[in-house]
Amino acid sequence: MRRGGGGLAVDVESYRDYVGARLESLRRTAYLLCGDWHTADDLVSAALVKLLRHWSRVSAMENPDAYVRRMLLRVWLDERRRPWRREAAWAEMPDHPVSASGTDGAADRLTILALLAELPPRRRAVLVLRYFCDLSVEETARELGCTPGTVKSQSARAIETLRGRLLGVPSPTGEVRTNG
Repeated sequence: MRRGGGGLAVDVESYRDYVGARLESLRRTAYLLCGDWHTADDLVSAALVKLLRHWSRVSAMENPDAYVRRMLLRVWLDERRRPWRREAAWAEMPDHPVSASGTDGAADRLTILALLAELPPRRRAVLVLRYFCDLSVEETARELGCTPGTVKSQSARAIETLRGRLLGVPSPTGEVRTNG
């Protein structure tokens, strides 16, 4: 035990056990949110530092995983607001084209991740929480601080956008409808 912020005793062993059991899942979730493994590691690290500060309270919660997911989401959203993150990075071109045979779906996953990265942060967060973290509409709404209707509409729009981009069809949201 060690003293945490505010003088409360922190059970470091239970914290280590919790983090050890969930670290890979947190990294994958962070990667799906940000699309970069290095940034994902930074996000997880920042969230885990905050978690340690509040571990005595969080460990007593009925569902600490939901709280940690929310912390990770907030850290990611805060990171996206930083001005230096708005710079565009250019990836280097590979020396040789990647063969479609034997990729075991890697090309499809990369395509989906690239399309996911193009979504606005809120829609991307809805998809990650709903379909990767397997949260219900209500749980996702609670995590994001919005209504279930917002989660439904955001996920429908995000899926429609992904489907349209994947199939090369323009999004109908920009179309002007006329009678006749």
